Amino acid sequence: MIKSNVINKIKFMGQKVSASIVQAASAQRFLRLNDLRARGMSPQMAVHLARQGVLTRVGPGVYSLPDAPLTEHQSLAEAAQMAPRAVVCLLSALQFHGIGTQQPHQVWLALPKGVQLPRSLAGRARPVWVSGEAFAAGVETHDDAGAGIRVYGVAKTLADCFKFRNKVGLDVALEALREAWAARRFSMDDLAHHARINRVERVMQPYLEALTA
Repeated sequence: MIKSNVINKIKFMGQKVSASIVQAASAQRFLRLNDLRARGMSPQMAVHLARQGVLTRVGPGVYSLPDAPLTEHQSLAEAAQMAPRAVVCLLSALQFHGIGTQQPHQVWLALPKGVQLPRSLAGRARPVWVSGEAFAAGVETHDDAGAGIRVYGVAKTLADCFKFRNKVGLDVALEALREAWAARRFSMDDLAHHARINRVERVMQPYLEALTA
């Protein structure tokens, strides 16, 4: 038979671990089970806390506190947690930067070729696959109330819109280009750099000449 002092010790340790998990969720806004493993804590404890209502399950392997703040970029932040290798791109990146009039119903995500979109984001995200420097260049990380969001910068996003103009529409790319230039949200050198990476220099050249004429 287990002695009462041992039982109390087990309960105490469970409460201590629970408090540590709640503290981590409070500091990070989103808590991934992989984060707990890295800290040497059992992911099952987070599952247990979610069943008790202490944590809320955001998606597979991702939890938060029930009173965690809801922000303007909530859908982007959640997608970033469930697909940590992805980068917010195209229409969602334009929306994040406050450029254009597009209000996408799905989160546009760039993924390295060979990496699949998590099933938990099916229907919630629209993926595009990019490789090499075209994927790695121009990535910015923004803090959204404690959650990191990887998103392409303005110049990279504009170059991407021309690269994927068949997906987003040339009219959308032109609208974003004109608006961003009028607000001086990018430099021509930076845009030219990303246009070279995306191999859309010739496509963009006549529009850039008209813009700066």
